[in-house]
Amino acid sequence: MAKIADLKARSDDQLSESLGELKREAFNLRFQAATNQLEKPSRVREVRRTIAQIKTLQNERQNAPQGQ
Repeated sequence: MAKIADLKARSDDQLSESLGELKREAFNLRFQAATNQLEKPSRVREVRRTIAQIKTLQNERQNAPQGQ
């Protein structure tokens, strides 16, 4: 799981790219879970939390005053 400090150091473009990759991974993990082929169930939780952290960072950056 990515540390929040690592995510904060990334640019907006890098965060968007990571978000897209994680969403694809989450999609694949859901299919694996449905077909009982999931090797590491804890990965689903890690991916969901990392997606939430990235979205939170993007929202904070979007709503932050431009002067700071």
